[in-house]
Amino acid sequence: MTIRVALNHLTRYRYDKLATIHPQVIRLRPAPHCRTPVHSYSLKVQPANHFVNWQQDPHGNFLARFVFPEKARSLEIQVDVVVDMTVINPFDFFIEESATSFPFSYEPWLATELKPYLDTSASTPVLTQYVSQVRERAITRSEMGTTDFLVAVNQAIQHDISYSIRLEPGVQTAEESLTLRSGSCRDSAWLLVQVLRTLGLAARFVSGYLIQLTADIENLDGPAGPTADFTDLHAWTEVFLPGAGWIGLDPTSGLLTSEGHIPLAATPDPVSAAPITGSIEKCEVEFDFGMTITRIHEDPRVTKPYTREQWSNIDAVGQAVDQRLNSGDVRLTMGGEPTFVSIDDMEGDEWTTAAVGENKRQLSETLIKRLRERFTTGGLLHYGQGKWYPGESLPRWSLACFWRTDGQAIWQDDSLLADTDEDHGLNAEDAEIFLHALADKLNVEPSYIVPAFEDVAHFLVRERQLPVNVDPTDPKLKDPEERSRLVRVFQQGMNTPVGFVLPLRRQWWQARPRWTSGPWPVRANQLFLLPGDSPIGLRLPLDSLPYAADGPSDPLRAIDPMAPVSDLPAPNHPPQLSIAVENAPQPQPLRPQRLSVSNTAIVEKLRQVAADRPHFDRTPPRLRLAGELVREPSPVAPETVPADKVIRTSLCVEARGGNLFVFMPPVERVEDYLDLIAAVEATASDLQV
Repeated sequence: MTIRVALNHLTRYRYDKLATIHPQVIRLRPAPHCRTPVHSYSLKVQPANHFVNWQQDPHGNFLARFVFPEKARSLEIQVDVVVDMTVINPFDFFIEESATSFPFSYEPWLATELKPYLDTSASTPVLTQYVSQVRERAITRSEMGTTDFLVAVNQAIQHDISYSIRLEPGVQTAEESLTLRSGSCRDSAWLLVQVLRTLGLAARFVSGYLIQLTADIENLDGPAGPTADFTDLHAWTEVFLPGAGWIGLDPTSGLLTSEGHIPLAATPDPVSAAPITGSIEKCEVEFDFGMTITRIHEDPRVTKPYTREQWSNIDAVGQAVDQRLNSGDVRLTMGGEPTFVSIDDMEGDEWTTAAVGENKRQLSETLIKRLRERFTTGGLLHYGQGKWYPGESLPRWSLACFWRTDGQAIWQDDSLLADTDEDHGLNAEDAEIFLHALADKLNVEPSYIVPAFEDVAHFLVRERQLPVNVDPTDPKLKDPEERSRLVRVFQQGMNTPVGFVLPLRRQWWQARPRWTSGPWPVRANQLFLLPGDSPIGLRLPLDSLPYAADGPSDPLRAIDPMAPVSDLPAPNHPPQLSIAVENAPQPQPLRPQRLSVSNTAIVEKLRQVAADRPHFDRTPPRLRLAGELVREPSPVAPETVPADKVIRTSLCVEARGGNLFVFMPPVERVEDYLDLIAAVEATASDLQV
């Protein structure tokens, strides 16, 4: 998005009498090699009675020679130039192979043409000694890139010579600048020219305009920049690199030149680059000048968006377009996909080309939480999988926020939401306890909970395929994903559950809708996950469930999107329920802290009676509600369940990175999903996890 600006430069000389004005040479037109696009240019000179001849000097610079036939009391020169401040990359160039490293030599024919820019006749012992010091500081390795070397030299001048505003005419010699250790922009530019020539590089002096625009927002990690738009006459240096041509270096700032540098004249010597040269009859002269910069067009952008008035106009146009489309029965949809990058690392691989990176997930989670605070109250954060690109082993992660349009909260207590970057010390036992409590909250049979393990056979075969001298946790494995997977599995242990699975289905069509569960008949009486790195809910061996020729008797059926909808029910978070263990002396309430094996009597009693359970009861004894609530029928053995009656959707709980992750089952109605979310939150609140 380009900002178009208008620069006005007025120079005025007033004489105490009618004076003869001798020919004046004006070099205030952008040079041919100016990279900033020039939209328009004008030069106005008073007295109006004059002759002008536009020329180009031996170096290609534009100059205007004015001849005044009559005496006058004043001379006024006004320049107006309009430029587009398009962003220019100062490093957008290629260097010939022979000159990519410093030092290098110019081809003989090129050295002949560059002879005026290689002149070192102004060199002195002081300058020679300083160049040796700069060269030693700039060259940090035996073979240094030419660009890196020039940047280092430019920054050395900027560091060593302090900037001062000097109104005296002329340019200091290099020795004067080195002695004073200060100078104006033209003094530093001429010093850099002499340093580069002493190093064997062709260099020239450049005079021009400098345009600096104030930033839309405050810079967080660098100089603040100008507080207002600014322009002035300026001077810098250009060095000639084979293949790249003339490259601008600004020793005042220590940077390479870009769109803000408008060259007017580039010459071997500062004298021939002066903006105005000429003489007048002897008299008293008053001199003044003024420079202004005005923005005449700028597109709205991220850092300077539309004004309220502009938004109102845009909205009015949109409403008018909608009316015309509606009158013609034209039905359209529109989607958008904004892209966010890190303000601290905009050029990093993870923000430009790579799919993932070190900080992308963390910053994305921070962003979705901030957006949640802006969009709604009580929104639900969903961590899932998104796009799957060809050549990638897994879909990319996706973070989403869902909320109710009626303003009711889906999730009540934000303190129960974990920061996934922190390890809260939760493990598989905590996942098991959580799922038991959740089953009790849903009033379904906890004995149907199944532990899920990594596939022992698969990883044993994979281990046997490794080289004899490579351990499964050895970093010698070539495939980083395979290495990470094997390390995770073998360090976790093959006999440790990855998580726990509860077959779950909502029977919303019943007179008294309820959640229901049932056994999962699996081979070897154990639930082994498909190999991979996804959450366990995406690695369930669903194909190993009993085959039903006609499919499930009550398959999931998507709700007709065109069907009329009613308002969602008010949030109905289940109350905190007291629980008791079978055969325990008396019911006892859940304690207001996380349950763990080491500090909870309930868990100890669960372990004590585990041996008395049926063969399909692999988990602690079921919890029963203390109250007159309807529970689903008593559990049945897996082998007695008809194939078409097996529940094929499940809720999973997995401990990962010290946090508990709940994998939600597919449901047909949003009301059922909200009910399940409320039960999950109530369980987390009861257990304080």
